[in-house]
Amino acid sequence: MGSKYTKRYTAEFKRDAIALVDSSGKTVTAVARELGISSESLRGWYRQAKADRGEGRPGELTTAEREELRRLRKLAAEQARTIEVLRKAAVFFAKESDR
Repeated sequence: MGSKYTKRYTAEFKRDAIALVDSSGKTVTAVARELGISSESLRGWYRQAKADRGEGRPGELTTAEREELRRLRKLAAEQARTIEVLRKAAVFFAKESDR
């Protein structure tokens, strides 16, 4: 079981950790151990940085694309709620007009 508190790292710390992996020739696990952070966290940051540089796997989203996808999903959910309210209103007014 993990901690219920997630440690947050600054963008500068992440950038420096990724640069250390690139420049040192060490493995992600070795660098993570030196920095005292989770190797899975560093591996995720490194993979995302590669995707942002266009070096990621085919189909892997960049940070900007992820943000756009998050924004569009939020907008779609909001529109779905609006449509549901309008559908219920149409049903209500259709019943009222029959009286």
